[in-house]
Amino acid sequence: MGFHIPAGHVPTHLPKVGKYRIRKNTAEEGPCGWGRCAPKALQLCNNPEGYLAAYSLLAIFQGIVVNGLINISISTIEKRYELNSSLTGLISASYDIAFCVLSLFVSFFGERGHKPQWLAFSAFMLGLGSLIFSLPHFSSGKYHYGAKLEGTSSANFTCSASTKSSLPNYLYVFILGQLLLGVGGTPLYTLGTAFIDDSVPKHKSSLYIGIGYAMSLLGPAIGYVLGGQLLNVYIDIQIPESTKIDQDDPRWLGAWWIAFLACFFAIWLLIIPFTCFPKQLPGKCLTIMVTSSLYVLMSLIIASSSEALVATGFATFLPKFIENQFGKTSSFSATLGGLVLIPAAALGQIISGILVSKCKMDCKSIIKFMIGTCSVALILNTVFLFAKCGNEPFAGVSETYNGTGTLYNLTAPCNANCRCLRSIYYPVCGRDEVQYFSPCFAGCASHLFNNKKKTYHNCSCIGKPERENGSEDFLYEAVPGKCPTQCKFLPLFLTFFFFAVVFTFMAVTPTTVAILRCVPDKQRSFALGVQSVFLRLLGTIPGPILFGVAIDNSCTLWDINECKTKGACWVYDNERMAYLLMGISKWLCHIKYMYKVIDILTLTARWELF
Repeated sequence: MGFHIPAGHVPTHLPKVGKYRIRKNTAEEGPCGWGRCAPKALQLCNNPEGYLAAYSLLAIFQGIVVNGLINISISTIEKRYELNSSLTGLISASYDIAFCVLSLFVSFFGERGHKPQWLAFSAFMLGLGSLIFSLPHFSSGKYHYGAKLEGTSSANFTCSASTKSSLPNYLYVFILGQLLLGVGGTPLYTLGTAFIDDSVPKHKSSLYIGIGYAMSLLGPAIGYVLGGQLLNVYIDIQIPESTKIDQDDPRWLGAWWIAFLACFFAIWLLIIPFTCFPKQLPGKCLTIMVTSSLYVLMSLIIASSSEALVATGFATFLPKFIENQFGKTSSFSATLGGLVLIPAAALGQIISGILVSKCKMDCKSIIKFMIGTCSVALILNTVFLFAKCGNEPFAGVSETYNGTGTLYNLTAPCNANCRCLRSIYYPVCGRDEVQYFSPCFAGCASHLFNNKKKTYHNCSCIGKPERENGSEDFLYEAVPGKCPTQCKFLPLFLTFFFFAVVFTFMAVTPTTVAILRCVPDKQRSFALGVQSVFLRLLGTIPGPILFGVAIDNSCTLWDINECKTKGACWVYDNERMAYLLMGISKWLCHIKYMYKVIDILTLTARWELF
C-alpha cells in the first residue's frame, strides 16, 4: 500500500525495497501571483481547493464546447453544409486525433515543467479552436433553402458545374477547429489531473479527481441545454420576410454558432488565473509509491478505451437517435439528450469517487468494482432491444402508393407527370396517415391557408383515411410536417438509459486512480499520457466514426441533389439502427470483461505488489 508522510518528516529507518518510491519535494513552492505582484487576497486560492476550482471551470468550458455544443450541432451542420454522418463523425474524431498525437509529448515534458502554465496554454488553444469552429457561418453566406420547397410541382433542372455546392468544403475548417481544441484539451486531462494527485493525500485523490471529472461533465450538460435553446433561434437570426418557416419545418436550422463565440471570450478569461499559480502548491505530501505490473496498466488502458468508444459514440449521436427514433425535433432531442446523458455521467463519476475514497480500495478491489458496474450497465443497455420504435408509413420508402409504384422509388403513376425533384425534401402527412416526401410527390395540385395553417388539396396519391368516420369531413388532404409518431417508449428508454450511463461512468474515476497507483511517481503524468493515446486510438477516435457508419447503414432515404450527389440522410430504419447500436455496445463490453479478468488474475499472481 502507499503511505503519505508530511514534508520534512521522512523516516530514515524505511527498508530499501525495490518496489517503493519516495517522492521528494523538489518542485518550487511560491505565492500565488505574477512575479513580485502577489496580493494577499490571491493567497486564499494558493491551495488544492483553489486550483481545483480553476481546473473545474476550464473543464466545464472545455466540456461545453467539445462534448456539448459540437454534439448537438452535428445534425444542423450536416444539413447546412451537406455532409453525411460519416464525415461529421470525422469532425468529432479530429479532437481526439490532435489529443492522441500530442499527448505523449505534453505529458512527458510537462511533468518536468510548470503545470499551471501549461493549463494557461490549454485555455488559449481551447478559446482559439472555439472561434475557428464558428467561422464557417460568417463566410458561407445566408442560408438559402429554396422557395420551390413549398410548391406542388417542380420545373426541369439542368445540372452544371456552377450548381455544385462548395459548402462541403467547410468540412476542413471544422476539422481545423477541432484539432486546435484537441491541442488545448491535451494538458488539461494529463498534466492537470496529475497536478491534482500531486497536491492532495492519496486517500483523497480519488475524491478530488472525481469532482474534477464530474465538473468536466457538467460542461456538456450546459452545452446541450444552451445549444438546444439556441437551435430555436433562426440560423441567420432574422427570418426573411418573403418566406414562412418555423421550427416544425424540416428546413429549419438553428443558430448553432452563437455559443461558440461566447465560449471563445469566456475561455480566454481563464488564462489569467492559471498564470498566477506557483509551480508547486504549498504543503505537498511525500508518498511512498508502489509500482505494479505493466500487464495490469495496459489492461486497464485497453478496457477504458472500449468504454470511451461507446461513451463517445452515444454522446455524439444520442440527439440524432432520439430525433429519428421517437420523432422529436432537433432542438428538443438535443436538450433532452443533455438532460439525461450528462447528469447521469457526472453522478456516476462522483459516486465512484466517493466509494473508492471511503472504502480505501486497492487496485484489485477497484478492478472488481469496475467489473460489477460493467455488468449492470450491459443489462440496462438491453433497453435498445425492447424500447425501439418502428417507422411511420412513408410512401415510396416503406410502402407503395396505394398499391402502385415500387418500394424505394418515390415516383409512382400518380405523380409521374408532376416533374418532382428528389432534392427538395418537404414532408407532408396525408389524411391516410402516410408520410410523403413532398407535396409534389403526394400529387397535390393546390394549397390553401386555413387559420394561417397551410393545407394541401387535390392530391392524387393520397388515399382515404384508414379510420373512416362518417361524421368527420376532412378539410384537407395533407398538412406540412412529418406524421406524428405512435411510439410511447421514450420515457422508458430514457429511464433505463440514464442508469446505464450512471453505471458505465462509475468505472472512469477508479480507472484513473488505479493507473496512477500502478506506475512510479515520476511517471504518473506520462502514464496518463499513454492512457490518453490509447483512449483516442482505440476509443474516442473510432467511436464517432463507427457509430456514424452504423447509423448511415440504417439509412433508407438519402438526400440526392440534381447532380446526383449524396448528402445527409432524411429517413432511417429505426429498428436496424437500434440493433446496430446495441450490438456495438455488447461487443465492446465483452472486451472490457476480458481485460479486467486479466487484471484480476495478474494481481492475484503478483500478490506482493499490493
